[in-house]
Amino acid sequence: MKVSVEADKCVAAGQCVLLAPEVFDQREDDGVVVLLDETPAAEQHDTVREAAMVCPAAAILLAES
Repeated sequence: MKVSVEADKCVAAGQCVLLAPEVFDQREDDGVVVLLDETPAAEQHDTVREAAMVCPAAAILLAES
C-alpha cells in the first residue's frame, strides 16, 4: 500500500490522526494533515483504509499493491 494526501483538500478534522497516529499527523498552525509514513506496514493497512474512508474531505489517497 502506498498512501498520499491532498493537503489542499484537508479540512483538519483529525480523524486520520485519531485512527492511525503512526501514519498521519497534523500541522500545529492550521491542523492540516501531514503524512508520516507513505508505505505503512501491513498490520496498519486496515486502519489506514478506515482513515481514508472516514476522511470528510476525501484527502487521503491509497494505492493498493
